Amino acid sequence: MLIKYKSTYRKIAMGLLSYMPQQKQIKTLQETIEKYEHDERWQLFLWKEEDIVGVIGIFEDSDGDFELCHVCVNPSFRDEGIGKQMLQALQERITGTLRPNKDTKEFYSACLLDV
Repeated sequence: MLIKYKSTYRKIAMGLLSYMPQQKQIKTLQETIEKYEHDERWQLFLWKEEDIVGVIGIFEDSDGDFELCHVCVNPSFRDEGIGKQMLQALQERITGTLRPNKDTKEFYSACLLDV
């Protein structure tokens, strides 16, 4: 189930975001989570089964379209289709077009091939 991020999930969200290669530095990770907490154009969602096992983040541009910025799944839960489920649930929530950025393009393309 996709749930909207709130600050009480900060530690788990930061832990999941740290699986993305460009989020390895703590300063970068803190800056990223600050965007999601304080800028309404940045939206972060968590994937909850029994526990929170994934995170997906988007940025809304001035045209009302969205850029897929972050997709991370706990390594213990990978290869179970959770990333694809998060992407599908996210697309049901947004009204604009969703496009990947350079960091999420490979994942996004793989999901399209699985359809």
